Amino acid sequence: MNLTEHYNQLYKTSSEAISAGKYSIDTEIKNEADSRFGITLLIRPSEEIKTSIQFFIDELKKAEPEQYYYPDSDIHITVMSIISCSEEFQLNQIAPNDYIQLICKSMVDADKIKIHFKGITASPSALMIQGFPTDETLDNFRNKLRENFKNSNLQQSIDSRYTISTAHATVMRFQEPLHDPKKLIEIADKFRDYDFGEFDVNNLELVYNDWYQRKSTTRVLGNFGLR
Repeated sequence: MNLTEHYNQLYKTSSEAISAGKYSIDTEIKNEADSRFGITLLIRPSEEIKTSIQFFIDELKKAEPEQYYYPDSDIHITVMSIISCSEEFQLNQIAPNDYIQLICKSMVDADKIKIHFKGITASPSALMIQGFPTDETLDNFRNKLRENFKNSNLQQSIDSRYTISTAHATVMRFQEPLHDPKKLIEIADKFRDYDFGEFDVNNLELVYNDWYQRKSTTRVLGNFGLR
């Protein structure tokens, strides 16, 4: 997949829809009874990157203070959604150590992953930072994970919703009607090619998480250092 083309098309379609008022509100964000949980392998951006992202978020908050913004602690890149969030899944259904061992096996040939955050894109219900892996390492690692999970008996739902191939980080979701959709897109346009920086991924986390990766409900199951 050409990530630049993918992000561009996503932004064009979504920004036009948002400007026209045809956006989607996530009604589950404020639902305290939301019990959708899953298992995710993820990357946390560096502190320097988070500082750059907060500059963008601060600008958005001035225009749309009532929307949902990811705090620093929750910003992430999904490497692989191993078990998609659902109301049916609970942690006691699996043995986390089996997953940790399989991930370690998949990492044997994995080199350092480097991500460049440059520009922003959108969906009809969210704004995201565009992430670009600087080489094929992340793709190769994902494919190794797919292969090893496919050949195992472990519970998983990899690629069941969609085949993950991007490295974006969601930073804002719409939880209320927008005050001024066109103004929001004007702000987004200013950051369309903004350089948020580049970072080396030194660590991966395996987590038991809710739909929004809230720190308050997330349980870290394993940490994996990269060379």
